[in-house]
Amino acid sequence: MQLLCFLVICSTTTGCTWWEEDPVEEIVNGTFEFGREIPITTWFHYPGTPSERWAVDATDPDALSASNISADFSGNSTPFFSSATYYGTGFDTFEPTLGITSSGAIFFTNYNGLGDGTHIIRSTDRGQTWEDVGPFSQIDDDSGQTPNSNDPYIYVDKFTDRIIKFDMHVLAAMFVEYSDNDGDSWSTPFPVEGYYVTQDHQSIASMPPPPGVTAFHPVIYVYCINTGSPAAGAQCSRSLNGGLSWDVQRIGFPVESFPQCSGLHGHLAGGLDGSIYRGNPSCEGPAVYRSLDGGYSWTEHTITTEVGMQDGWHAHEVATAVDDGGNVHATWIGDDLKTWYANSQDQGNTWSEPMMIAAPGVVETGFPTIFAGAEGRVVVGYIGESEDYDEENGTGGWSGYMAIMTDAFAERPLITSVAVNNPDDPLDVTLDCGNVRCGGFGDFIDVEIDDEGRPWIALAHNAAGFEEAIIGTLMEGPSLYGELSYLEPLPPGGNSTLLLG
Repeated sequence: MQLLCFLVICSTTTGCTWWEEDPVEEIVNGTFEFGREIPITTWFHYPGTPSERWAVDATDPDALSASNISADFSGNSTPFFSSATYYGTGFDTFEPTLGITSSGAIFFTNYNGLGDGTHIIRSTDRGQTWEDVGPFSQIDDDSGQTPNSNDPYIYVDKFTDRIIKFDMHVLAAMFVEYSDNDGDSWSTPFPVEGYYVTQDHQSIASMPPPPGVTAFHPVIYVYCINTGSPAAGAQCSRSLNGGLSWDVQRIGFPVESFPQCSGLHGHLAGGLDGSIYRGNPSCEGPAVYRSLDGGYSWTEHTITTEVGMQDGWHAHEVATAVDDGGNVHATWIGDDLKTWYANSQDQGNTWSEPMMIAAPGVVETGFPTIFAGAEGRVVVGYIGESEDYDEENGTGGWSGYMAIMTDAFAERPLITSVAVNNPDDPLDVTLDCGNVRCGGFGDFIDVEIDDEGRPWIALAHNAAGFEEAIIGTLMEGPSLYGELSYLEPLPPGGNSTLLLG
């Protein structure tokens, strides 16, 4: 049977061209003719499966045929010319997190450790320049508002535009500070309830009050922490009054699931429907924990038993996101050290087949993170080591990657993968960086989508030893909100924008 396809492929240089009723090979070749060469840091590919754990080059008709993939490059699966870059900030970082408000301002954590705590840096010009916006209130003559931070963390509440600064101190106490004016001023620190020690690996998110829950603020804030005991699992608390006071910490899993097998978890994610999700392993494999009553009680949902989790530093990380349609997306590092992804269209009750989404040529990955935009549009961030890495000769190393899906619910979604740095400009050269705590990466990195639909990824550039905070993004590519269209081009960045050293 003939394949009848009508495709509109537009680029900023060639305008629009039509193809119709061609064999698959001609469709593939035509689809990726953007009028300019695809960058060496961009790949168009299909995900691997549990039985075929490799990326399939979408531009190679023979590879598609060998994997029995019927390529569809229409509608939401239309490929867009894409290229990525990064910009230096001039500030150091550790375990970088970021947030973006509706004004387009980007906020990033600047790690200062003991004595001056976490400061927040801000860019109002799409990452081109950065400034320290504090908080600057004094605890004593030598310190900032919070004099110590072991785990710096920032979160932007998409429902109210509030910026939440959430710091953990000496594994025993945590404080919330917030700004409602793009970081121009900050609240005093509000202590959160913490009765379990160790208090570690905190994460916070928000959602509108679900049916049946009364709140005294437009959103409910929920945080979860790791207690240091895998059996005790994660502990969680909620605030119904905008973070001014908090419930007593409760177990973040159903009672019948005690003992747990991991207390460490990824970032929380709240949905428009009042649901909230936390990813961490169950005793069976990568899992998502869900609350439908404002973070008061939780259910456990194992994603898959086909693909295990990395036996290493990131064995605990399952990252979650919720798109505008209320669908849940999750990513983790598999037992093959590759980045895996699955989605749920029923609040985590059932899951798609897991998909290996690492870019072609990537042999090891770490620090998975995810964010979702419009329904079915997702970006997954990670660091990856390519098969060309040669530590002895000083070539290659670790790069920051984003895997972008504009039709995540397709049976085999087309993935546009980009590296934000060139191969000769690695972010780190540690042999096993994806499996250990290396440089400014710490425990995790972060990714988010601005209101324009452009993805941004928070990373560290460790190669020169300064652990400079860098922000990666698309210079060109598809928007992940609104109409599926090209983003406005941004200027190239790269190594020349680094400011430390």
